[in-house]
Amino acid sequence: MRQIILDTETTGLDPALGHRIIEIAGVELVNRRLTGNHFHRYVNPERESEEGALQVHGLTAEFLRDKSKFGEIADEFLDYVSGAELVIHNAPFDLAFLNHELGLLEKKPITDYCPGVVDTLRMAKDLYPGKKNSLDALCERYQIDNSARTLHGALLDAQLLAEAYLAMTRGQESLAMEVEQPPATAAAVAAAASANLDLVIIRASDEELAAHHKLLADIDKASGGACLWKRVENAKAPQ
Repeated sequence: MRQIILDTETTGLDPALGHRIIEIAGVELVNRRLTGNHFHRYVNPERESEEGALQVHGLTAEFLRDKSKFGEIADEFLDYVSGAELVIHNAPFDLAFLNHELGLLEKKPITDYCPGVVDTLRMAKDLYPGKKNSLDALCERYQIDNSARTLHGALLDAQLLAEAYLAMTRGQESLAMEVEQPPATAAAVAAAASANLDLVIIRASDEELAAHHKLLADIDKASGGACLWKRVENAKAPQ
């Protein structure tokens, strides 16, 4: 299975307001292994970044002025991602910008080139509801070294996200080995199951039975007669 861990940097938050992609990067995974086949380009957006965005990525208009425009790298980028599943943190944000850029070139949406998209932010929220699930938070949670991330950068962020994604989707591969019983333990369990054991049966007292019946009656009353245990009890009562 081929996957591309993808990240972008932009001039602002909303492509509908004319904001553009200024950096794009992809890291390739094949069968959950990093291949070293990366894609990384800076892009001239032909406009200034908003101050808030500039503080996040630090890519100035002067730095980007001599870089290629998106239309000049679009085919190369599409060749790189075509046929792969995309893995993106907060996927709707990046997809909106990618589709905006492709739309300006009268090209199809990105999902026409890629069979699926995994949103790792949505995945992290499902795994850790109510907790911080930013990329930095995932790095801290999975002990991934992000000390070089003083500013957001598409390639570094894609590389960090690749590690976080592999950690999040590791599943129970190692746990299966840990819980496997050695033959001696399995034999001991079988021997215990077939042994003649003197079982001690402790029956409920009359007071405990009365308290049990009262509790069931209270539950049945509060639920409007929907107490399943009460129904079972009534069914077992002698007619």
